[in-house]
Parts: sequence; structure tokens; C-alpha cells
Amino acid sequence: MNKRGHVLNAALLAVGLGVMVRPVPEVETLAVVAELFVPIVLGALFPDVDTAFGTHRKTLHNLPVLAIFLAYPIYFGNLQWVWVGVLSHYLLDVLGSKRGIALFYPLWRREFGFPFGVPVRSRWSPVVTLVVTGLELAFGAAVIHWLPAPMAEGALTLLGVR
Repeated sequence: MNKRGHVLNAALLAVGLGVMVRPVPEVETLAVVAELFVPIVLGALFPDVDTAFGTHRKTLHNLPVLAIFLAYPIYFGNLQWVWVGVLSHYLLDVLGSKRGIALFYPLWRREFGFPFGVPVRSRWSPVVTLVVTGLELAFGAAVIHWLPAPMAEGALTLLGVR
């Protein structure tokens, strides 16, 4: 996907997750959305930094880099939502892009994607972006609403929301 698609995906995720975490129409809901917006958008854009110095969709589009982003907030105690943006970037490129990404780079250069992905410049690209975002939000809602309450509260605390 292109930068516009990743920003749209991340912005909608930030709003959707913020409303799921704080589902009442109060100022605090806007504060949660604002808290999530910047890190998720930055995380969603970060993997494309590899266009400047590496092999695009390989250097920063792989599982070892995702593992670093998952470990970073645990070790340093901040940037809890950046990994959501990075993961959403990977999902959008794997599910929505015809090309896919090299998940196991540098060990394996093969790119993985789904057959229903579209080329980045396709007129269907925004539609696919919205569908993938909807799937991501549905997964988020399932985690928040169907996990046993102690597990859901623990996950939200770990992410720094509660």
C-alpha cells in the first residue's frame, strides 16, 4: 500500500480503538484517541523508511523487526501504541497489496501476500484499505469485548491505557 493508505488505516485504527477503549461520548474519549493517534500513525509509517536505505518491503518489513517493536515498549516502558501501527502496516501490505512482504528477510527473500491484494496504484486500493482496517478493528473489538475481563484489563494496562 502507499503512504496515504497507511495513514488512513492508522488514523481510523486510532479513532476506532480509542472509542472501543473509552466508549462514552466524553472529553476523555477524545483524549484517548489523541493519545493513540500519533504513535499509531508513526508506527504505520516507519516500515517505509527502508525505501531510503535498504531493500523496500524487506529491510524493515519482516518478523525480526516486528519483534523488536513488540519488545521495545516492554523494555523501555513507552511507545506502547507504536507497535500497533507497525503491525497494521504489515497487515495492510500482506493482505491488501498484490506484492506482499518478505516476512522472514534476511533469511528468506520470498514475499508473502494474499491473492486478493491489489497493486498499490489500483483504484481499488482505498477500498481494500478500508476492508483491512475494518478487519483489524473487528479483531480489536473481539479482544476487548470477548477476552475474560482480567485478561482484557491486563492487556489494556500493559498497553498503558489503564
